[in-house]
Amino acid sequence: MGSMTRVQPRLAGAVGWRLACALLVGPGVAAAQESEEELAKKLSNPVSSMISVPLQWNYDCCYGPNDGQRLTLNVQPVVPFRLSDDWNLIVRTIMPIVYQGSPAPGVGAQSGVSDITQSFFFAPEAKDGLTWAVGPVFLWPVGTEELGTQKWGAGPTALVLKQDGPASFGLLANHIWSYAGDEDRDDVNQTFLQPFYSYTTKSATTYGLNLESTYNWETKTWSIPLNMTITKVYKFGEQRVSIGAGARVHLEDEPGAPEWGLRAIATFLFPD
Repeated sequence: MGSMTRVQPRLAGAVGWRLACALLVGPGVAAAQESEEELAKKLSNPVSSMISVPLQWNYDCCYGPNDGQRLTLNVQPVVPFRLSDDWNLIVRTIMPIVYQGSPAPGVGAQSGVSDITQSFFFAPEAKDGLTWAVGPVFLWPVGTEELGTQKWGAGPTALVLKQDGPASFGLLANHIWSYAGDEDRDDVNQTFLQPFYSYTTKSATTYGLNLESTYNWETKTWSIPLNMTITKVYKFGEQRVSIGAGARVHLEDEPGAPEWGLRAIATFLFPD
């Protein structure tokens, strides 16, 4: 664990430097060379070589005896690094900021930051529309006591994607095991599987469908929400932003889990 705590600040600094450069230089010249349709297709690729900063707002309803409600803002920067003419490193980070109402009598509302999940994908250049990537994923226990696992975790992650004209489809997967942390908290041992499909029109409108399914090997239970979204790339001055919304239903989940949810997305694009 000691080596990871030394490496993390250097990685965070590199990611922050790339984001700062994108914000200071601006997307003007590069974005002008790419149409909104092309940028929308790049967004359908989770390991695209384009800096993007998605802000994903989620509303989940009706969990627990009190039919509680949860609000989650996922800050999800994606930063690519070119390693060579043939290989890229794509760093994807998910930082959830959560508010949840009382789920049961005697349990108060909670708010704060949950744990960060950070993936490092090593991806070769796409060939014939086929993209694949592999690498490690880390769980950083920065969450509050109520909203975090209090566990350090790591494991493998992988992606396979096919883009054929306006269609993009593939599978994103990872598995995280906890290896250190609070011994009184439950171990983390879970598999994440996200099959996805999207269709992008000439007007840069993308219709998306995915399953954000998680299997918990400790409790032997599945969580399978089905997400349906519509997004469109807009131009505000020289800044491209993808804005969209959607809904989800939980096909299977643990007892007392949310029944349905809504999603809103704003993704800021910084093409190289």
